[in-house]
Amino acid sequence: MSHDSPYEMTFQRDYLKDTKDKGKDMSLAKRILKNSTIEIANSLENSIFFKERDMITTPVPMVNVALSGRVDGGLSSGVTVLAGPSKNFKTGFALLLAGTYLKKYPNAAMLFYDSEFGTPKNYFEMFSIPTDRVIHTPVTDIEELKHDLINQLKGIERGDKLIVVIDSLGSLASVKEIEDAMSGKQVADMTRAKSNKSLFRMITPYAGLKDIPIIVVNHTYKEIGLFPKDIVSGGTGAYYSADTIWIVGRQQDKDAEGLQGYNFIINVEKSRFVKEKSKIPINVSFEKGIQKWAGLFDVALGLEYIMSPSKGWFDTGDLEVRKEKFRRSDVEYDDKFWTVMLDETDLAEAIKHKYTLSSSDMINTKEESVEDMVVNNE
Repeated sequence: MSHDSPYEMTFQRDYLKDTKDKGKDMSLAKRILKNSTIEIANSLENSIFFKERDMITTPVPMVNVALSGRVDGGLSSGVTVLAGPSKNFKTGFALLLAGTYLKKYPNAAMLFYDSEFGTPKNYFEMFSIPTDRVIHTPVTDIEELKHDLINQLKGIERGDKLIVVIDSLGSLASVKEIEDAMSGKQVADMTRAKSNKSLFRMITPYAGLKDIPIIVVNHTYKEIGLFPKDIVSGGTGAYYSADTIWIVGRQQDKDAEGLQGYNFIINVEKSRFVKEKSKIPINVSFEKGIQKWAGLFDVALGLEYIMSPSKGWFDTGDLEVRKEKFRRSDVEYDDKFWTVMLDETDLAEAIKHKYTLSSSDMINTKEESVEDMVVNNE
């Protein structure tokens, strides 16, 4: 005997009538999709937002690894934060990414928000960026940046090719901080972190929905403690919203003649593609700029694609990429050596395995026998 309430009976009657009108074979998922008020809603299988992301492959393989875990990967849409102390090549990395994007898409534009005014025009040209496609937008505070950027992102259609660079978020004050300074108030600004979080909250959905890469240059500060670590400034907004966060460190590159440049160390603080805490060296010399093959030698050595049978000398073992022994300086930036190494060995696959996040099942549904469980627990 049924004990359904009058409400339940009415609901069941209306439901049966509704499904009879629409077709009894309509699945729940299809009915939900049909009733959605969001125009771009779709099944996950057919959603344009879960198709394979377009990768902007830079000419520096280990920069691609830092972005995607693969030497043939690179930059994709979303928010990428490049953080670190002053003079750590953060703007250089941002312009490398932007220049590669503009080269791939001849009709693309770059929206450059400038708060530091420390990037001369010739610096853009050094990265092969056509300056007539760069919209230079000076900003003085976070609220001004937020207002203009959201207005720009709302006016962009998915399929428009735009890359946004903010240089730098760490140099921007809040409106309250400016007003306090003008009125002579000597008080700490407690609103800046909140403003930063609001900025990231607003721009992150647009970056994904409209397939736009947004590069944010930021500062770091040292955490107080016995073993201080670098913290991205501006509060938790970047940590919650960014797809990728690099904290860039540096080491001097010296030889007998003195300082030749810097080895910048990309510390992957957060990534949706790369194992976090990965460290990737990129050499930049004063004379030659970014070294294309930077970082590959150390990675190949660690993965035993290069061996060191005697101090200061190396070989490629059974791979025979180079039959005679060699010094590091002989091959570290040699085009032919690395082209052969990547084309004729599985080094690229080994690098992918080392740096890329696992794509295996998160839940192990394999049933174990009692004997297997005993063996595994021993």
